[in-house]
Amino acid sequence: MAGVEQAAASGADTLALLRQVLPPVHLVLGLLLSAWTLLFLFRIVLTWYPQVDLSQGIWRVVAIPTEPLLAATRKLIAPIGGVDVTPVIWLGLISLMRELLVGQQGLITQVMIRASVLPA
Repeated sequence: MAGVEQAAASGADTLALLRQVLPPVHLVLGLLLSAWTLLFLFRIVLTWYPQVDLSQGIWRVVAIPTEPLLAATRKLIAPIGGVDVTPVIWLGLISLMRELLVGQQGLITQVMIRASVLPA
């Protein structure tokens, strides 16, 4: 019986930890993925203006977090018809990741819902 009681106490501790940790993780991850989505949207728009120097001024805020991913992807996917499609690919991947993790039916969202419904 002592093993069952110990397992129940351990489960309650884990549940309490999930209830404390998951909401801030959910919020921060959602904000980061949303910000990254916005940055890749800016990169897509900036591909229409090749004269813009991304190493100057405010454009560095857009270029610094996105360029490492884009540079690695450009090695695998060449421009199609002279158009760099890598920002579109990353926008899709990050949007998918955001939906799978923190969307309405996302994994972290569902764990948070289940943890809030379970008795303490």
